Amino acid sequence: MNAIATRPAQPIKLYGSAISGHVHRVRLFLSMLGLPFEVIELDLKQRANRTPEFLARNPFGQVPVIEDGDVTLADSNAILVYLNARYSADPSRWMPQDAVGAARVQRWFSVAAGPLAHGPAAARVMALFGLAVDPTETVTRSHALLAVMEIHLERQPFLAAPSATLADIANYAYVAHAPEGRVSLEDYPHVREWLARVEALPGFVPMVRTPVGLAVAA
Repeated sequence: MNAIATRPAQPIKLYGSAISGHVHRVRLFLSMLGLPFEVIELDLKQRANRTPEFLARNPFGQVPVIEDGDVTLADSNAILVYLNARYSADPSRWMPQDAVGAARVQRWFSVAAGPLAHGPAAARVMALFGLAVDPTETVTRSHALLAVMEIHLERQPFLAAPSATLADIANYAYVAHAPEGRVSLEDYPHVREWLARVEALPGFVPMVRTPVGLAVAA
């Protein structure tokens, strides 16, 4: 147990957009930890993440960013690690402390930043913003990832451990919303069951759904 677990002196500020899966990761974990937070909504279509004020918080111009007292931190996966280490009553609940367990979570962080970001997340961006780009290659990459996840989740209920970890928080949103990027989940029953298990966790909050891609008629 984390003997020094505390609560923030004031609500944590979360800068981002409701349509961003990266932002949802952080919002989801804040909710699961029961922490007070305030969402500062940015209009990404109007490039609110490229203003001098925002770039002072994150020079890369990416969301999310949090402000927790005198701590300003960017990168969704880094923020998950920070929140867990600082505020979770039992940090090992979400990030295993043994070498193998920690490495397994890190592996899925890499998946979230690589195949997931360049597959389902990218396909969704193309549909969401109406980009004049052929999505075929991105959709194909998405299905390649989902096929690997399907085999993996046939053997165990969560990505990195028998119970949910930060790995599941990091990968949930863009898989759940893959149909918005024209990526069907129909052929991946174990992936869908995993999504349902994440959604059943205490404190779960959904990400806003947008009627694009295969989600138009949903």
